[in-house]
Amino acid sequence: MSDTQFAAYEAKCTRASALAAEILPQNKKVLFDALTTAGVLVVTVDFDGSGDSGQLAAPEAFDAENNEIEIPAIEIVVKVVDFDTGTASEQTTTVKEFIETLAYELLEKLHGNWEDGEGAQGEFRFSTAEQTITLDYNERYVEYHHHEYEF
Repeated sequence: MSDTQFAAYEAKCTRASALAAEILPQNKKVLFDALTTAGVLVVTVDFDGSGDSGQLAAPEAFDAENNEIEIPAIEIVVKVVDFDTGTASEQTTTVKEFIETLAYELLEKLHGNWEDGEGAQGEFRFSTAEQTITLDYNERYVEYHHHEYEF
């Protein structure tokens, strides 16, 4: 890849990242409105990765009494970024699919390569009352203490 091609690629990355940040508040509103209407107070999504692979657990939803309930099986319309054109367009998806997609995107943005080496594990928490998404992230690492003696 030439310097010119790399610069063009970096410019696309910068534009896509800025656009993703711009559309996130509206997408969160659409998601939280659907969850609130269905009586969902909290959604959690656990993740775990190491050794070059990682996965999300299925999202779990809870009501105000902390009873596990079904994630609503409804479609929502969200905005998505087209990396190549640097534009946003609307896409129809399910609530569950969007939660999973958003979790993967946020995890990759904040902690790219979270699944490599010793990896990481944690949980996303979607709170409808606070209209927030919280990431609890735990990175694993191996530490060595070496001692050598000669007598």
